[in-house]
Amino acid sequence: MVVAIGFEGSANKIGVGIVRDGEVLANERETYITPPGEGFLPKETAQHHRSCVLDILKRALDVSGLAPQEIDVVCYTKGPGMAPPLLAVAIVARTIAQIWNKPLLGVNHCIGHIEMGRLITKAANPTVLYVSGGNTQIISYAWKRYRIFGETIDIAIGNCLDRFARIIHLSNDPSPGYNIEQMAKKGKNYVPLPYSVKGMDMSFSGILSFLEQKARPKGKQTKGRNIVEQEKWSDEDLCFSLQETLFAMLVETTERAMAHTGSNEVLIVGGVGCNLRLQEMMGIMCEERGAKLFATDERFCIDNGVMIAHAGWEMFRSGTRMAWNDSTITQRFRTDEVEVSWRND
Repeated sequence: MVVAIGFEGSANKIGVGIVRDGEVLANERETYITPPGEGFLPKETAQHHRSCVLDILKRALDVSGLAPQEIDVVCYTKGPGMAPPLLAVAIVARTIAQIWNKPLLGVNHCIGHIEMGRLITKAANPTVLYVSGGNTQIISYAWKRYRIFGETIDIAIGNCLDRFARIIHLSNDPSPGYNIEQMAKKGKNYVPLPYSVKGMDMSFSGILSFLEQKARPKGKQTKGRNIVEQEKWSDEDLCFSLQETLFAMLVETTERAMAHTGSNEVLIVGGVGCNLRLQEMMGIMCEERGAKLFATDERFCIDNGVMIAHAGWEMFRSGTRMAWNDSTITQRFRTDEVEVSWRND
């Protein structure tokens, strides 16, 4: 049996996870939370990760009941992500691998999400919708690669949601996207927004700019606009409208990828994949096509160390090894750059 430990820290989550042959033994995590209206900056995020990581490592070992000598391979997020947090966690992983005298593997963050989703849901060969703060991709596996069929051409959907949450000063606890989801449940009026699907790709920045004008504090909107018109919508209405528009774009492009590949499964991964309204809309599409939807809860769809451990476990078992000089980080590490050596279907 192979036991892998994984370190994740590509954004504002720092996590350590341990797996043994597909069994999750530990999944410990902390989130760097900033005040309402503020995002998380790379330098401060890295400082948070450095201050937390050893305590989280100790907790993971305690929960798993394992000693360092029982670990077979140390895995860490190589990319994509924010450079300072990635580097902070990579240094810890390198140090631990040296102290414990264990092999080290750098894991693609996106592949980690996909393999974790496949493990938990038992989806066989799904069309994958990967939606998070830093990534928006529609992916399908073929010939030892996860092929990207469509993606955002500007900002990621999670980034769009987070930035809108900042505009209306929503709390970052537990996350901006979650608080938008709760606000959207109270929305009653749909505000028509730009709908920007370009073939298989999507654009979100224009929608955000459009919404920013509508969400400015009362009295600060564009001069000359009728006051009555300003009061037609609430922040709840805007959250509702934003979700409905963005998710409709995702469902459309995912369905097109399914039609192209002949797929009858959809797997949603990434932090935004926790959103129940997105799951509901995707589920309706899948039901109409006679397909099946797979999704996970916040334990596994939000960035975590166990997904890095599991993807590294798959890589290690299939014979993948990494030279010490290659144990660096890559901020823009594409999903389709990775050879999927562990799959034969």
